[in-house]
Amino acid sequence: MHSDKRIPLAEIEVARCPSVSVQDILKNDGDQPPEMANEHYRFLGNEDIPFERYTSRRFYEMEMENLWCKTWQWACREDHIPSPGDYYVYDIGRYSILVVRNQHGEVKGYINSCLHRGTKLKPSGSEGTTAELRCPFHGWSWDLDGSLQRLPCEWDFQYVEKNKCQLPQVSVGCWGGFVFINLDPNAIPLSDYLEVLPEHAHNAGLEDRYVSVHVEKELPCNWKIASEAFLESYHVLETHPQMMPSNGDINSQYDVFGDHVNRVYVANGIKSPNITEEVTEQQLFDAMLVGDGSGDGERMQVPPGMTARQVMANHFRQIIKNEYGIDSSRLSTTEALDTIGYFVFPNGHFFLGLAFPIAYRVRPLGDDHNRSLFEVLVLRPTKPDEERPEPAVPLRLGVEDSYSLVEDLSAQVADILDQDTNNMRYQHEGMLTSRKGAASLATYQEVRIRHIHQIIDKYLNLPS
Repeated sequence: MHSDKRIPLAEIEVARCPSVSVQDILKNDGDQPPEMANEHYRFLGNEDIPFERYTSRRFYEMEMENLWCKTWQWACREDHIPSPGDYYVYDIGRYSILVVRNQHGEVKGYINSCLHRGTKLKPSGSEGTTAELRCPFHGWSWDLDGSLQRLPCEWDFQYVEKNKCQLPQVSVGCWGGFVFINLDPNAIPLSDYLEVLPEHAHNAGLEDRYVSVHVEKELPCNWKIASEAFLESYHVLETHPQMMPSNGDINSQYDVFGDHVNRVYVANGIKSPNITEEVTEQQLFDAMLVGDGSGDGERMQVPPGMTARQVMANHFRQIIKNEYGIDSSRLSTTEALDTIGYFVFPNGHFFLGLAFPIAYRVRPLGDDHNRSLFEVLVLRPTKPDEERPEPAVPLRLGVEDSYSLVEDLSAQVADILDQDTNNMRYQHEGMLTSRKGAASLATYQEVRIRHIHQIIDKYLNLPS
């Protein structure tokens, strides 16, 4: 697949869509925030990515032991465990973690396994409230700080020292309303792991949002296939053609920060460079309204001297004010309008824009390297001076189920998610039948995929 044609390395390293850049678009807005004012791209190579990394059970086992056990992953939202005694079970492969708010209001994470004969203390996928962590098999019980309190027939366990039977803990950290866990007792602090994200997200107010929609989708593919579908906009032309009239797809900006964070920056309210016809600002605005599902195109106009981006950003700010009583005038045009997606290795996708208040999570389904669970959380603002609504109960979709079954998702969003997830099955199946046996990635547009594979190699101690 690699060409013998000699192309200067400098040209390969700076490959860009021959169109207006995201930075040019933001400068034209006139209110560009400092943290969005720079590119952080770096050339990471052009080597093929072997399909074995997706399809091999051996490779999955290496990931399970050396990656999933040593990385920070968000387990739940703080609103899932707001009060002492609240718990939430987070599973990753064969590992199960019991996230608990103890009697002192602290968030703790315990290995979800009884120290007697190993029974799970709480079932996988469960959440609720409890006064103690009690094994359903023989009744060994721990209090919320992990201390063994009750050992039935203690006379028969005279060799057991109760003060040494503390439930094994995992590292826990909180950011933006999310609760993160790390199975590594020597994990670096979460704040260091998140790199630039907390600073860049300071206007997003993630900690003040609540889960209004939670969808779990079973997928017949490796977890990396599912996650990588959301790391580039190169697929929009073929997969989501309905988005092209108001979405800058192939001139999106891709940034790589440290080992654990990268970013995609997709400008909305501009036409795709794949569209050659002239498009007016009014046509751009109307196309965005259709994509938003509001259908206000005939009632709203782009005034002379303004752009579709500016008018649409004001439209979103007004929606937030009308529906939630929140003044979002401090947000720049890009923060109100654009798709600004940060990926936190290995499986967290956080979108900061006001118009796309969503988080994605991908992980293996059970302990199967050929199946994954893809979750969508819609994070809506909490109204000032009102009690935070309880997080939505997850709706589980099977492999064949459409997102159109989710009543609280717009038809437009459901259609896009169906288009994305349908591709994943065919990609996994295609890898299994491939003779080439490897992926050839775009130098720039798919750099985030290459980035995560290089970080996987670091955790697995493989040569890059």
